Amino acid sequence: MCSGEKKEGLGLENRNILKTIALGQMLSLCICGTAITSQYLAERYKVNTPMLQSFINYCLLFLIYTVMLAFRSGSDNLLVILKRKWWKYILLGLADVEANYVIVRAYQYTTLTSVQLLDCFGIPVLMALSWFILHARYRVIHFIAVAVCLLGVGTMVGADILAGREDNSGSDVLIGDILVLLGASLYAISNVCEEYIVKKLSRQEFLGMVGLFGTVISGIQLLIVEYKDIASIHWDWKIALLFVAFALCMFCLYSFMPLVIKVTSATSVNLGILTADLYSLFVGLFLFGYKFSGLYILSFTVIMVGFILYCSTPTRTAEPTESSVPPVTSIGIDNLGLKLEENLQETHSAVL
Repeated sequence: MCSGEKKEGLGLENRNILKTIALGQMLSLCICGTAITSQYLAERYKVNTPMLQSFINYCLLFLIYTVMLAFRSGSDNLLVILKRKWWKYILLGLADVEANYVIVRAYQYTTLTSVQLLDCFGIPVLMALSWFILHARYRVIHFIAVAVCLLGVGTMVGADILAGREDNSGSDVLIGDILVLLGASLYAISNVCEEYIVKKLSRQEFLGMVGLFGTVISGIQLLIVEYKDIASIHWDWKIALLFVAFALCMFCLYSFMPLVIKVTSATSVNLGILTADLYSLFVGLFLFGYKFSGLYILSFTVIMVGFILYCSTPTRTAEPTESSVPPVTSIGIDNLGLKLEENLQETHSAVL
């Protein structure tokens, strides 16, 4: 009896790890879509307007989720949220908009290798912020898993060099590297805030407020830094279609990521989407004539091994308690968040 329950629990855990992997790769494909459409616009049509592309995404979020908040009643109403937390969401919107912008701008100054390697700086920053803000508690295996994932990224960079993709020396590597580190840190801040909001409040509130302030901030920045680039675009249906494709991929990424973070964690999601560059590369083999290297397959395998290793063991969440009550911990939300409700139901049935 006990053995059967263990086997059933193990099978359930394996299924939920597979769900976590599938959700992470779905986000990677969305990121791949944004990367491919942006590169196609830049290389084939000489269109470099990252802020315009982000602005369109924020407008979609505004039209869907901010309007949704406006029609809600009670404490979830848009005006009520703005009265209580407007300044917090301005900071969140600023972090999110600038994270997207500075990473794209970094490519103008530094090399592809630097961007790919230094962008991983966001993962330890994210883990540190999760430790202090979300009270996440990691085990040794989680640090090993992160190291394995970063090893996979290093393998991917090595494959890029051997395949000849590293052909941009950068105009000012130091400025570019600083921009990458800044962007990675801003992404980490945005992701930690996202995890807190979707787990403590609601997904709609996060997306609605990011849509509102993201639209305003990116719109202002758009008029300041990209008005000349936009005016020089020779519009046709192909360029318009690429903009639509980018917007849809980015909108899906923003809409689905809170769902994935809610049942896993921001750290787990960021490890899972490390494969996005590899998906972009595989598509680039056909669209942009990239050279193939067997190291790309090895890199993908190493990253996935690290991701599975991370998801195989749940983190703990240290819960603040009364001073008279001994400190307790609860199971973290990582991959076990997917089966929390099922486990509670099984426990209730067993008691009955």
